[in-house]
Amino acid sequence: MKCPYCGYINSKVTDSRPTESSDAIRRRRECLDCGKRFTTFERLEDTPIIVVKKNGGREPFNRQKLLNGLRRAIVKRRISEDQIDQLVSDIEFELKNNFIYEINSDKLGGMVLKKLRQLDRVAYIRFASVYRNFQDINEFTSELAKIQPIKDLRKKS
Repeated sequence: MKCPYCGYINSKVTDSRPTESSDAIRRRRECLDCGKRFTTFERLEDTPIIVVKKNGGREPFNRQKLLNGLRRAIVKRRISEDQIDQLVSDIEFELKNNFIYEINSDKLGGMVLKKLRQLDRVAYIRFASVYRNFQDINEFTSELAKIQPIKDLRKKS
């Protein structure tokens, strides 16, 4: 580690301890040339997840953007903010745990739909209609049939 006072590149660590939030290691160092002490912090490098859009563009995964889309899908549904936050956290964890740092938007949307379908079918259809860009009622009913067979729909009428 380069000394901030004299620029010498060798130092010794005199003390190491985790920060209060435990997201870094605080190290006290002493320059082996001038003897002055200084503090450094060591943090885990977080590799960002990149989303490859349908048009070929690339952008960093935006947790807030996904949360906003899900919030629109759950309007007037009995789904808590904590459940939606957990859904997004689960997806992020799954990607990072499988060392997936680049994903196309179709696969990401599919992951969201799979988890949302288990949580709430109406929210699932709402999200799918925007995500899959339904153009007409046939696409909409086709998606409904996937989550609930037509015969079940007729019984409820």
